[in-house]
Amino acid sequence: MSLPVTRSSVAAGVPPAVEGGVSPPGVPGSSSQYVSKSLVLMSLLAALLPVGVNAADPGPDGVLFDAVSGLVETRWNRTDASLRLRSAEGRATVEIRTGVAVTWPGAGLASPVGGWDLRRRSAVDVELRNPGTNAVKVFCRVDNPGADGRRHCVTADKTLAPGTDGVLRVALARHAMEKPAGDLFGMRGYPMVAGGDWTVDPGNITQVLLFVSQPTAPQVFEILRIRAVGDYVPPTANWTDAQPFAPFIDAFGQYRHQDWPGKVHSLEEVKARREAEARDLEQRPGPAGWNAYGGWAAGPRLSATGFFRVQKHEGRWWLVDPEGCLFWSHGVDCVRSLDFSPVEERQHWFADFPGEAPEFISFWTTGGYALKGHYAGRSPRSFSFAGANFRRKYGPDWKGAYAELVHQRLRSWGMNTIANWSAMDVAALRKTPYTDSLESSGAPRIAGSDGYWGKFPDVFDERFVAGLRRGMAGKVGRSAGDPWCLGYFSDNEMSWGDETSLSEATLRSPGDQPAKLAFAAFLRERHGEITGLNAAWGTAHASWEAWLESRTLPDRGRASGDLAGFYSRVADTYFAAVRRVIRDVAPNQLYLGCRFAWVNDRAAAAAAKHCDVVSYNLYQRTVGDFVFNGGADVPLIIGEFHFGALDRGMFHTGLVPVADQKARAAAYREYVESALRHPQFVGSHWFQWQDEPTTGRVYDEENYQIGLVDIADTPYAETIEAVRGVGQGLYELRRNHPKR
Repeated sequence: MSLPVTRSSVAAGVPPAVEGGVSPPGVPGSSSQYVSKSLVLMSLLAALLPVGVNAADPGPDGVLFDAVSGLVETRWNRTDASLRLRSAEGRATVEIRTGVAVTWPGAGLASPVGGWDLRRRSAVDVELRNPGTNAVKVFCRVDNPGADGRRHCVTADKTLAPGTDGVLRVALARHAMEKPAGDLFGMRGYPMVAGGDWTVDPGNITQVLLFVSQPTAPQVFEILRIRAVGDYVPPTANWTDAQPFAPFIDAFGQYRHQDWPGKVHSLEEVKARREAEARDLEQRPGPAGWNAYGGWAAGPRLSATGFFRVQKHEGRWWLVDPEGCLFWSHGVDCVRSLDFSPVEERQHWFADFPGEAPEFISFWTTGGYALKGHYAGRSPRSFSFAGANFRRKYGPDWKGAYAELVHQRLRSWGMNTIANWSAMDVAALRKTPYTDSLESSGAPRIAGSDGYWGKFPDVFDERFVAGLRRGMAGKVGRSAGDPWCLGYFSDNEMSWGDETSLSEATLRSPGDQPAKLAFAAFLRERHGEITGLNAAWGTAHASWEAWLESRTLPDRGRASGDLAGFYSRVADTYFAAVRRVIRDVAPNQLYLGCRFAWVNDRAAAAAAKHCDVVSYNLYQRTVGDFVFNGGADVPLIIGEFHFGALDRGMFHTGLVPVADQKARAAAYREYVESALRHPQFVGSHWFQWQDEPTTGRVYDEENYQIGLVDIADTPYAETIEAVRGVGQGLYELRRNHPKR
């Protein structure tokens, strides 16, 4: 996920489609790589059949495939992969061995004609085994007809250590259903809709793909069984009862046509909740044994430097706070960051709209640029219901009152970090450690590059470093030199692609692009005259000047060494420049990396070389088996993760769906405790503090149920209890869990 650079992600921890195609890095499309003629015919037949007509119900045990029953070759299509039936240790498995000739080698299990009908199920489980000597990351994609890596499919992955078993679970996030009324737009999820992209119609599942992403060496894994599991529980509301449907948003920004525990019904109720929470926070001030920073005062003491640093202690990486106490960053993003939702063109959606009241005028904006969706390229007039609710609840001086409350909440909840994109006036109270960020948003871009959040910066353009220096200059007297600031992230979810992508993007760029000039110099170092390059690449450029003007890509096989080598130079230049600029202004603070969402080994290795901590946005169920692909033992931090459900009036679960709030709380605890047990992770940051607007944020239409508090600032009781439980046992679990 990502947010506007003025304050995502997806994204999200969720990979985007690529230029000119449909498949994101790590997620194969339904191109000729994967779909045989027979599978295309099967998919076309399935698409013509109504749901349930000839669709196969897997029965009460949900088995889609079982190695014990044997390997039916005709049901599998393969891409640079071989399959064979094995029997070892008293059990049957199907071994899949992949090559390196394609980006996503693997195999797909086709359904019977008509598809599988999994409407009663909530997920697909793949029981896996890694028989090899290296860790392997296996992806699974569950498809409808027309799956393209983003639409009409859902994907998940699991990393298995050598010699271990595991279950890869793919949640069946529901496909868009019929909307209940009128013209709805500008949202990721709608009433009666559990999702948009990365969702499926579970009544017509046509294929289960198993693959690895961008391998540099052959991979092997085994399948024991594939099953449809779980009982699907639909959203609790009967969306179609309300007539007329619009307006469907109330004065507090909530969905009108549903009730749920915690929903606000009146201003009196808002004020009563404030008083009740004040009593609760006073009674539960937070974990014992923490110092002012949230470090482990009751634990071992290391050398104190007056700033945060990293150190490996007793076989585990730790942050060390300014007083020398062990510190593990248990935090949350976007603390009191106001999300705005467009009102323009949809005024009739809102009942008792508060935006025209004088006290709420400040919660309007026309400065929110829309990157994607209905309003793309525009800055529609937008309103923040969250801001209006803060004003209602805490009065005219809501900013000051709420800032104090944030710190009290965090300590009571067992959290010790105000993480990325949070309100700096809250962090400036210096009662909870915080992170800051440095953006290259104003830097020139590599013209031939592409990506979900935008093109890649041209790190060879002198304006790149100049922009970073301007950004850090703005930190002087604020976060730079502040002992409460852990350090700086740079950018977010950048378009790293595979290990030749940025080199190929440079080749597609104009001849005067600084990156292309740097690439020419790099190739001259390796090949000398243009004839040397032509011999290596099998090209016929008349001169280096002609090479600069060309935008034709060479044969990847012949040029791969040069393409990969220059890619490493791009990555190294990026991380070295950011580190240098941070060090020049804030020499005692940490460089926390660039929040990888999609990354290859070369980029990860460059990050390990230059970052104090390497950061990832990891939207998955657990990180206990996470394997760093940068080839080094370095500290890691999770910049984003979340879970969401549809039982509290929201229309989209976010990137990792769960059944309800009870399941959400359990998922939170499982995830953070898995990170605590991992020797490299030094923190995890939940995305985000508050639910996104019910009608979608202006930037990219996201309207996810992903907050610790809802749109009316009511904490989600189930999740908060899980957060508190983790916080109470944070340091004991981290230190006492056996090392891997």
